[in-house]
Formats: sequence, C-alpha cells, structure tokens
Amino acid sequence: MLIQLLSLPKKAVRYWRKYGTQAFIQRIIVRLGGVDGQGQPALPKGPVQARYLIDTRFTQCNAIRVFSVPRAALERVTLVTDSISSGSFYGGVATAIILAVKLVESRGARLRILLRVHEAEAANLAKLLALHKLALTHEVEFAFVHYNDEHTEIDVFPGELFLTTSWWTTSAMMGSVSPADIIYLLQEDERMFYPHGDDHLRCTAVLSNPKLRFVVNTRMLLEHFKQTGLPNVAERGMSFEPAFPAEVFFPRARAAGEKRRFVFYARPNNLRNLFYTGIELIDDAVRTGLLDPATWDIVLVGKDIPHVVFGDGYQPKVLENLGWQDYATLIGQADLGLSLMYTPHPSYPPLDLAASGAVVVSNRFGLKQDLAPYCANILCSELDRDAMRQALAEGVRLALADEERRRNYEGNRLQRDWHTSFAEVLRFVGEAA
Repeated sequence: MLIQLLSLPKKAVRYWRKYGTQAFIQRIIVRLGGVDGQGQPALPKGPVQARYLIDTRFTQCNAIRVFSVPRAALERVTLVTDSISSGSFYGGVATAIILAVKLVESRGARLRILLRVHEAEAANLAKLLALHKLALTHEVEFAFVHYNDEHTEIDVFPGELFLTTSWWTTSAMMGSVSPADIIYLLQEDERMFYPHGDDHLRCTAVLSNPKLRFVVNTRMLLEHFKQTGLPNVAERGMSFEPAFPAEVFFPRARAAGEKRRFVFYARPNNLRNLFYTGIELIDDAVRTGLLDPATWDIVLVGKDIPHVVFGDGYQPKVLENLGWQDYATLIGQADLGLSLMYTPHPSYPPLDLAASGAVVVSNRFGLKQDLAPYCANILCSELDRDAMRQALAEGVRLALADEERRRNYEGNRLQRDWHTSFAEVLRFVGEAA
C-alpha cells in the first residue's frame, strides 16, 4: 500500500490543492482499490464521522457554494450539467443546451453553463449551435465547480433561473438556491438508474419535491410518472416532443456498390442500454447469416466499447465519442439500427435513426409498447430472444425494401423544429416566473 501511495503522480498534489483534502482522500481510497460493488469508495476500517461518511458517498449532491450579487441589468439563465465533452455530448445534453438557448432568447437573457465533472469544451458548444443554426446575442459564460470541490464559489442573482439536468444537479442546486428558481429538465425515469437502495431513495425524494417545476422529454414519459407514484411531476410540469431538424437528420446517399450499414448503439457502462443483450443478438444474427458481413457493415457507436468479434472472426467498426456532425453523418448513412433502452423513454438513437431514413429495432417497456406513431420504420419488440430475433429479421427485410422504407420515412410524424417543440414549455416557464 505504501508503494502505491508513493507512486501517486505529481498531479495528485495539484488535485489536492484544487479540490481539497476530503476529495483527495476519497481519490486515494479509489486509487488503492477501496471501492465497493457499486464503484463507490469502500467503507473505512476505523472510526469515521457520520457527516463525512454521507458527504463522501453523495458528493455529487452536496450544495454548491454561492454568494449573492445585485441583480444585473441583463437576466441570466444557468444550465447545470456534468459535461459538454465529446463523450457526453449526445441527445440529452444537446436538448438541454437547445432548451437553455431558447429560454435565453425568450427572456432576453444571457447564458451561463455550470459544469460539475469536466471543464468546458467550448468548441463542442459552438459546433452544436452552428449545426442547429442557433445563435446567441451575448457571449456564453462558463463556470466549473467539480462536485468534489469544497472551496470554489459562484455568484447568483436574485431570481436567476437554473436549468438542472439530473436529480443530482437538482439536489446540489436546491442546497444553494430556492427550488422556485429551478427548472428540472427530466429526460428519463432516473430512479431506474439504480437498484432499490439509498441512491434510488434520494432520487425519488428529489423527484417528489412539491416545489420544483419540471420539463419532461415526451408525453409518454410524463404519463409514466403519473402512473408510477409521481403525480407532482405532471401537476408542476410540462412535456415536449423532441425535434430532429431536417438539415441535421436526413438520409445520406450511398456510393455505388457500397454495403448496407448496420449500427448498434453500444454503451456497456450505461446498463439501461442492454449492451450484452444487443451483442448476443448481433452475434446470433452474424452466425445464422441474418446479418451477412458480405452484405452488411456492422458499426458499434457509443462509449467504452470492448474489442468484440462476431461469429467466426468478423470485427465490427467501432466509433466512440463522436462529435455531433460526425454522429449525424453516421446515422444518416445507416440502413438498420439496433438501440435498446430498458426504461419507458423512447431514447434518442431510435428517433435519430428514423429521422434520418433508417429502420431501427428497439424494445418495449411499460407504456413504451409502440413507437410507430413517430415513424413506421421503428420496430418495438419484447425482450425475449425469439421476439428480438423476429424483430431483427423484420428490420433486415424492411431495411432492404427500399420503396416501403422510403414511404415510411416520408410519412414520419417526428417533430422537425425546436421552436415548435419548446413553444408551450417557454410559455409554461414564463408564466411561472
């Protein structure tokens, strides 16, 4: 253990200076392998203060240190999220940024982005705004307060609006400002991120808070909350349907003789994406010839993807941490996709794929039984093996039936304009201000 401690690099000292002793100790615990089955710091062997024990376990929820300043002439909207790095910059984060921009426009305000895990990668923001043809009148302000940082303070205005993006960022802001100043953008049943334990309980407590206001991604998810013991989300919330602008999501032309392209949304560390179920299904499809590598290029897109080989040696193409433009191009080149989500939300990849002309196989869960109202090219299946095989076989057939697939695409009912998507939300936020 002593050797391990001595091997800590000089950057550990910088970490201690930046984030404080408590965070540094926690980092040493993790470095020495002292983590439990959930990847959290293991319980210490000797006596420990109860408050320290709680604060160390739930550091992402600890209140952010703030100081008040007089109201400025120009209002401000602060978006609170973990990261806008390439590895995090998928549909949910992009939606949060677009909503924040629309709120800023509607209020004649300026935007601040407060990050809690990774420092700002401003170029990603600029690329997203350019891709969606969005512009801000005033320069964006960035702030970074790592969730382990006990010392950094940020300024807040009286009545400043905070747009939070998870139960933990909401919990952190509720320890610093009035819940009346918070809009919680809710894009999943976040209780389902956890087994029934302390995390699940604390998440439920935040979602049950009667003083928060909610903006919920899809009517389906809002209805799910009403039916699963959280009527306050509907009573103090508003839903919207996400948009897929035609200048971003559209079919790309295929070169003569080019293989068909199959895309699997692969995130092994996001358990709700059922990575292993998808890998098993693809491997079976390759072995049985349903996905013949002579006809299909198989692409795994996502994050933290292992080097997997299908069938008797076929190696798929692996693409990780794509920028938004590259992601949109890839999706526009797809003929067939597989995207699983073991929660009631449709999730973005199935809608991205359908909006770009592809066929996509997804799964049923709770109220999520049929996504054809968005587009008939989205096939939903039960999650047993036979049903998934049949759905994938139908997906292959439909992907190769160019005329039927094109008709389904042209008849899709996906929202294409963010201004329309957020019109009622902006009125809802404005009326409650």
